[in-house]
Amino acid sequence: MIDPQVLDELARRASGFLERARVPYSRRPEAAIILAADGTWIPGVRVESASFSLAIPALLNAVSTAHAAGITDLVVLVTAGRGASATLGAYVRGLPGTWERITGAAWVNREMDIPVLGAMLDPFLEPSSTGPDIEDEIALVRNLAARAFVPESDFRVGCLVRFKDGRALPGVNVEHPDWGNILCAERNALSTAVTWSCPEPERLVLTCLDDPTGTPCGACRQLLAELAPTARVIMDRGVALAETRGVLDLLPGAFTGVGLGK
Repeated sequence: MIDPQVLDELARRASGFLERARVPYSRRPEAAIILAADGTWIPGVRVESASFSLAIPALLNAVSTAHAAGITDLVVLVTAGRGASATLGAYVRGLPGTWERITGAAWVNREMDIPVLGAMLDPFLEPSSTGPDIEDEIALVRNLAARAFVPESDFRVGCLVRFKDGRALPGVNVEHPDWGNILCAERNALSTAVTWSCPEPERLVLTCLDDPTGTPCGACRQLLAELAPTARVIMDRGVALAETRGVLDLLPGAFTGVGLGK
């Protein structure tokens, strides 16, 4: 049985991330915390898009961040804000494990032991592992793609988002039995960036080794246009030379939502 004090502490930490949520349209912030088997805790926040159906719930953000960091053993899930919804419960039941709802906004994986609460995840890649060389970054992203969680498609995609302050975040595609809750590698990294209040991305390096014509999907292009409009996208397909395009070249005339939310 989980200690109620641990739940209270996780809920308190989730509430502390509410102010980082990107909710310019609903103005209803949402945050989540995941406790992993090793005691690491991983936050996530709601990220809204001008294309409303592309909003990324906080818990989906946190789960995808965990996978991109190579963390798959999830033990406790806690949400704050608007998170305790029926649709969120359906999402949790589709995650690996045996999940039991123990409060209105908390779930426990009964297949795992409850760990001691440890440190918050540091999601950033080591500076020495990324470097300024694009070929090095492509090699790194190809390795990151192995972290993709793709039981539905076996189609692995990895990416790296580089920021103007030199830091870099990983992203991988993370699948779910309900395909509406699948998150691509690009949106994974971008939503993690919102949680950690990162500056505007400078470039995104994407690898798609199983598709020689692979490019970001329309949903990823939309979020890139909103969160990284000046960034370059470097697309690696394995056998062919990498192609570089500007975000707004990938989605000319992108909908910005300027007239919304008033």
